[in-house]
Amino acid sequence: MKSNLLSRNVIVLSLVSFFTDVASEMLYPVMPIYLSSIGFSVLLIGVLEGFAEATAGLSKGYFGKLSDNRGKRLPFVQFGYALSAISKPLLVAYVFPLWVFFARTLDRLGKGVRTGARDALLSDEATAATKGRVFGFHRSMDTLGAVVGPLLALIYLAYRPEDYKMLFLLAFLPGVLAIGFTFLIREKKKEMPQVILKTKFLDFIKYWKQSPEAYRKLVLPILIFTVFNSSDVFLLLKLKEAGLGDTYVIGMYIFYNLVYALFAYPMGSFADRWGMKSIFIFGLFVFAAMYLGMSYADQLWMFAALFLLYGLFSAATEGVAKAWITNISQPKDTATAIGTYTAFQSIGTLMASSLAGLIWYSFGPEFVFIISGTVALTVGVYMIKSNL
Repeated sequence: MKSNLLSRNVIVLSLVSFFTDVASEMLYPVMPIYLSSIGFSVLLIGVLEGFAEATAGLSKGYFGKLSDNRGKRLPFVQFGYALSAISKPLLVAYVFPLWVFFARTLDRLGKGVRTGARDALLSDEATAATKGRVFGFHRSMDTLGAVVGPLLALIYLAYRPEDYKMLFLLAFLPGVLAIGFTFLIREKKKEMPQVILKTKFLDFIKYWKQSPEAYRKLVLPILIFTVFNSSDVFLLLKLKEAGLGDTYVIGMYIFYNLVYALFAYPMGSFADRWGMKSIFIFGLFVFAAMYLGMSYADQLWMFAALFLLYGLFSAATEGVAKAWITNISQPKDTATAIGTYTAFQSIGTLMASSLAGLIWYSFGPEFVFIISGTVALTVGVYMIKSNL
């Protein structure tokens, strides 16, 4: 089965991710607007998103470790996608802040439950020579959902302006399709662990010391870069400051995801052919050029060119990083390795957004982009010279 580049499980998992992202991204452009309409202040929205992302980050590590300890993948995948699907209608069931916190956190918890187990399933469907393509195809389909979702939202809101509650309910439908597809996944039979180890919530942190040296040497510079790679919200804010309207801002976000979706699979193929390291470093240099360019861009054509580069950066790094990690970790620890990496990455992203907000407020947006671009360039040079 491993000789089959895109096996049944790879295609089905990619479709599951596609429909889940359609559901999530239908709501991405309107989430802040909806929360404001029910009385959430900007501060409370920030607290909500920070808490939800922290939940997702820590749970990725825990459930990845739990999946490895139990020798099971599919139940975590099915349960994780189910949680994310049901959270959509729950968000508009009540407007009480605690309820909204609960529903939003449920969505992010679902991501944490499924991530490590899903990526371990993808890894099982590939050889070391085809990991880039397999993870690249999955990222491509996942990101295609981020193109279709906002487009559906824009079309719906053009006919039913400000009807946010119905949009949240409609987002449940692609989520249900995603859940249905998870029942087509076939997990390969493995020897069950003779002793099922008890898993504590922060046990995944111990993996850092137990992991292969190559894993630590790879993940550390990526995490340093992550601390200076802030949320895409800051890029969209830059567009707003330059005077672009909401349609152009959302359109640029869709364009970025389209580029990402189109190039993720080719970049994964190039990584298999020329090496994960070469493609990942290429992505960092593209990021550096893009962010340094954002520091002085002020016209639509400039932003379009820079968002094209941003799509290339994501295509060259996100799937490639996971493929690279699964190649240097033990098969029995795949979900833990991915879960630990993505947990630390989520925490780093939280720190990055807070840091970027502080720099933006204190010194201006140009400094945010210059610092991020410079760090990316430095990490890229370090990785060239390191023995990875």
